[in-house]
Amino acid sequence: MISQEPKICLALHNIRSTHNVGSIFRTADAAGVSKIYLCGITPAPIDRFGRIRKDIAKSALGAEKTVEWEGVTETVKLVKFLKRKDWKVYAIEQSKNSINYKKIKINSKSVFILGSEVGGIENGLLDLCHQILEIPMKGKKESLNVSVAAGIVLFK
Repeated sequence: MISQEPKICLALHNIRSTHNVGSIFRTADAAGVSKIYLCGITPAPIDRFGRIRKDIAKSALGAEKTVEWEGVTETVKLVKFLKRKDWKVYAIEQSKNSINYKKIKINSKSVFILGSEVGGIENGLLDLCHQILEIPMKGKKESLNVSVAAGIVLFK
């Protein structure tokens, strides 16, 4: 019997850069992500007037048309909803409670939350997650670009 791979979704929480959003769409398409939730202030491929966001389309290279997406005002409500539907929720963030992202095994529906380029993911939202995952840093910088972090975790 062939087992079906678990569904993977992303929740982009207050990501400001359209270039990062487009890049994440492109990576998500390559990694087989089922859906991207665009939360809070995260820009969508279509603006509020129904126009295509050329800045997202430029870096997404069409992936904004192949990966399902949905705009969500409140990330907390989304996480609570997904948990009720038996999704495992993982935050990608540096925290005293985080574990190395390589230590988890994905065997159920999972959503990865990626946070704001500046502020990351707030503690209240982190508290709702099943696990906080961290990408270990070996250099002097303390973080990666959010689109790079998405690629690393998705291709684990």
